[in-house]
Amino acid sequence: MKATRVVLLMLAVFAAGVLWGRLSPSTSAKLLGTDEMVQVGIVVKDIEKASRAYAEILGMEVPAWFLTDTVDKSHTEFRGKPSEARAKLAFFKLKNITLELIEPVGGPSTWREFLEEHGQGVHHVAFEVKGMEEKVKLLAERGVPLLQKGDYEGGRYAYVDGTRRLAVILELLENF
Repeated sequence: MKATRVVLLMLAVFAAGVLWGRLSPSTSAKLLGTDEMVQVGIVVKDIEKASRAYAEILGMEVPAWFLTDTVDKSHTEFRGKPSEARAKLAFFKLKNITLELIEPVGGPSTWREFLEEHGQGVHHVAFEVKGMEEKVKLLAERGVPLLQKGDYEGGRYAYVDGTRRLAVILELLENF
């Protein structure tokens, strides 16, 4: 009888430890594999105008913008369906983070949807991750579903909808 109580107590302590580990503040770092934000993405109507404005305020050169790849190369999916989504992108590499300016062009995308619903503004914050599929699955299980995903030269990205739980979209970047 005493041995049974000891075993039950040990199981209870083990279960509490497992539960605590799932609820502790470090869970997000474990979930994403990092706690370092690498990028803030801002959706704009006119990338050239926005790039000039940011360059002036930041005291930097106006970066060249480029157009994302077509769906045959990027394999873009928006809300689970292939999409001709494309965007003009410009990057400001700051000391501690990168600002990404995004002008949506082409088919349906999270960028276009954001611009139509909210106007210009902060679209996402980004984290570099390893094991993209696992991270997307774990986030979906926690109420942060996949919005859009695609490939780029040297890696892939996924936007997950954290707006209900976190008040912002998260971008996961996995570089190869």
